[in-house]
Amino acid sequence: QVQLVESGGGLVQAGESLRLSCAASGFIFSINAMGWYRQAPGKQRELVAVITRGGETNYADSVKGRFTISRDNAKNTVYLQMNSLKAEDTAVYYCNTEWPNGAKYWGQGTQVTVSS
Repeated sequence: QVQLVESGGGLVQAGESLRLSCAASGFIFSINAMGWYRQAPGKQRELVAVITRGGETNYADSVKGRFTISRDNAKNTVYLQMNSLKAEDTAVYYCNTEWPNGAKYWGQGTQVTVSS
């Protein structure tokens, strides 16, 4: 049974940092790409960052240079380091993995609130 459990969200002021973690289980973590998405109130869920099994990364333009995605295959965990946070980064952040057959799995989400 695939499980993704996010942690690390919270309330911070603009300019501060947070690190999100997503602990994965129920599948072979090391061979899967992993992603972070976010959804702000009244908006669609959007891709924030993705990391392939080989460690290649890709970011939304809005977070490039501020956010860093990484993974630790020994711990079955993917991270999102968020620096220089802005009010517009306020959202629920979700961990995601997608399989070649199209199946998508999501965590329960973790709230990030940035006060300006």
